[in-house]
Amino acid sequence: MSPLAGRGMRTSIECIACFVRQAAEAVGLVVEDRRREELLRLLLKEIAACDWRGSPPVVGQVIHRIIRRELGVDDPYRALKRHLNDKAEELVPVIRETLGRRSDREAALLRVAAAGNLLDAGAKSGIAPQDLHGVLQRLWRLPFRGDARDFFRRTAQARSILYLADNAGEIFFDRLLVEELPRDRVTVAVRGAPTLNDATLEDARRAGLTGLVRVIANGSDAPGTVLADCSAEFREEFERAELIISKGQGNFETLSEEDGRIYFLFTVKCEVVGRKVGAAVGTLLCVPGGGG
Repeated sequence: MSPLAGRGMRTSIECIACFVRQAAEAVGLVVEDRRREELLRLLLKEIAACDWRGSPPVVGQVIHRIIRRELGVDDPYRALKRHLNDKAEELVPVIRETLGRRSDREAALLRVAAAGNLLDAGAKSGIAPQDLHGVLQRLWRLPFRGDARDFFRRTAQARSILYLADNAGEIFFDRLLVEELPRDRVTVAVRGAPTLNDATLEDARRAGLTGLVRVIANGSDAPGTVLADCSAEFREEFERAELIISKGQGNFETLSEEDGRIYFLFTVKCEVVGRKVGAAVGTLLCVPGGGG
């Protein structure tokens, strides 16, 4: 197995279809028809050659490095991320008002943060920015599994909290949750370089997180948290943290076999992950990791 595979889920045969879909969508970023065919053939060849024993984001990292290299741009998804951030920012005042009226405010915060995870260009069940308002209208009817009381008890007790962000747009909803945590003990981590529509320091600044808590980049361009590929600074922060809040399916896929310090907060977006956690696609999850 690759040394970067990490202690997460192994890639399933069913994951390959998602890799091919991502490759085909990336081809749509190329204008010339002839160039599209060349890029798709190259990506399919690389997918076949990858070590499938690692977690899905390890394969995704290879795919998106090739996409950036072949397109000659450092962030092919920049326009999409800007649009996601715009739409999420528009909804924040509405969400704040709704949260203020909820008697179950803590559970509602977790629902909002988990539902924001649907803004994922890498998932087949991800939603488009224009659909976000509709999802939030249905938010209170979506299935939710988690213990808000236990989550906030653990965040109150932890002397250091590492919050692993996932996607652009979603990071605005992360801010709503981070505002309720003991901020002097929170560090938010984002991707070290662009990959898919994952959040980077630029998106954290846009969401106002850098003025709220300490924010670091993890030093990696994987669409998940592949510890062996992250910077020494991030790995030290990861080891030091008493509690880790892991947002998103990509982070779950790479950290699912790690220890009980981790609380996973995401929406189940595929059947493979659904079977792993015992929940249907579309379920909002806030669950502790192994030993939690």
